[in-house]
Amino acid sequence: MLCETDIKLSWRARPRGFVALMGLYECNYLRFLQLAGDPKRLSGTMISRVDGDCELQLGVLEHMPYTSVLSLTYVLRSADSASLERLPDLRLRAYHDARVLEAEEFPEQQRARAAGPRRGERELHQRWMRNMMLNKWLEYCAERGHRFAVKEPVS
Repeated sequence: MLCETDIKLSWRARPRGFVALMGLYECNYLRFLQLAGDPKRLSGTMISRVDGDCELQLGVLEHMPYTSVLSLTYVLRSADSASLERLPDLRLRAYHDARVLEAEEFPEQQRARAAGPRRGERELHQRWMRNMMLNKWLEYCAERGHRFAVKEPVS
């Protein structure tokens, strides 16, 4: 049986419209479920470590009735181990009822937008590129063996 997460999205794919973007968000949600489970059940900050890859950090920034805001980043240690760098430092929004996951603006894009909009860049294209990057990164992290263990509440 073919699972939706088995469907490969080409990095060459171009945004065709709002419906295609929502399909990408849905695919992101399914990939995220493999990595961390239901976003509604997450809390705090979780770390995933696998041999031969960077430390992956998932943080819950906010829970609301229908959405959760999360951060997902690699934690890179400098050569002297004194400083940390967080790349790509993505902010994600999960829509629980629709079961979609959106990559919001990168911090660099937030600073650039404050300076003024770029000419010729359409919102659909920007969202497509951010979320295609998230899709490929989630796939890569799962292939490397990253998983976030969710602690079940004790009853």
